[in-house]
Amino acid sequence: MDMYIHRDIEKTLTKALKQFPVCLITGPRQAGKSTLLQNFLKSYRYISLDDPFIANLAKTDPKLFLSSYPAPLIIDEIQYAPELFRYIKILVDKDRQNYGQYVLTGSQIFSLMKGVSESLAGRIAIFHLYPLSWNELQKVLPNSQYDTNLVSKQMIQGFYPELATNSQIDKKLWFASYISTYVERDVRNIKSITDISRFQIFIGLLAARAGQLLNISEVAKECGISQPTAKDWISILESTYLIYLLKPFHNNLSKRLIKSPKIYFIDTGILCYLTGITSEEQLLRSPQRGSIFENMVIMEFRKQYSLSSGYTQFYFYRTTTGIEVDLIIQTGPSIHAYEIKFAETLSKNMAQSLSLFKEKHPCQVSQVLSLQKEKTPLKKGISSIHWYEAIP
Repeated sequence: MDMYIHRDIEKTLTKALKQFPVCLITGPRQAGKSTLLQNFLKSYRYISLDDPFIANLAKTDPKLFLSSYPAPLIIDEIQYAPELFRYIKILVDKDRQNYGQYVLTGSQIFSLMKGVSESLAGRIAIFHLYPLSWNELQKVLPNSQYDTNLVSKQMIQGFYPELATNSQIDKKLWFASYISTYVERDVRNIKSITDISRFQIFIGLLAARAGQLLNISEVAKECGISQPTAKDWISILESTYLIYLLKPFHNNLSKRLIKSPKIYFIDTGILCYLTGITSEEQLLRSPQRGSIFENMVIMEFRKQYSLSSGYTQFYFYRTTTGIEVDLIIQTGPSIHAYEIKFAETLSKNMAQSLSLFKEKHPCQVSQVLSLQKEKTPLKKGISSIHWYEAIP
């Protein structure tokens, strides 16, 4: 049996189970949701709606399903039977002080949120579980984040738990199977897409643009689809946790700011697979190496902030004149601004955009995140630090 890597969400989930009747964990397929709950909540009965017979019972007779499988209960892949939400609400409302009755998982955020908002608002705590973070990887690869070669290797392998715990897996075959299963099960479950091969081409075109502004019309034209179809497909990819759209930081007072989002992938392993990068040498030669590193660091921040109960917004900053800051993290009035560089040799010019951004937007933190281990001052109030040191 593969080893279990303890997840950082366990502590937060423990608190939630003492305050809410229902908890929902969403996240990409294979991120470790089922493994987490089966290892962490061993006293709960576990039922997966991946089984079509059980899913059919849940859909056609929710009341019988829930009486057959009483709480405390884990229901995996609940998006296959949204009919359950209403009946879970009825059971929970009979005993609102009985916390931790149901723990649900799902990998399709839009359909899940619809069911939650209609039936379980105020009764449910919601969490996002991403693939492994570097903090979680410390349990199997201590201090590897400070070794540039190991960082490159990890970016190519990605952060899905199964790849971290089973060295015998053929990674290329695993990613190919992941994409195939993802398209066949998650995508078709949301929308009837008849041209699957074109949809897969679309995913590849987005991978080639990771870290760039999303130009819907350009991608649609290159893929041979309409702009409305491209927008639909983007929405599907975002709701099923394959891509992440980073929104631009702007205020209505300025017309000089870019309004399009930037596109990233939830996992750099999937991204490298789609762009044909299979070795550290290929990564170093690739013009996308900086974007892939940027992708990894931004997702690392997302993973850590997903554990927080505070309201935090993520942005990038870019003006029409070319001033750009890779990542802006805003929590209330507090702004943290970061430039992300896949480099060990730094120059003061790398802090120029941060310096210009700070003139208009006071920052609590403004740093260049890189591979360089030593903290280095670059400009007034701006220093370079190793990227991992900035992760909360």
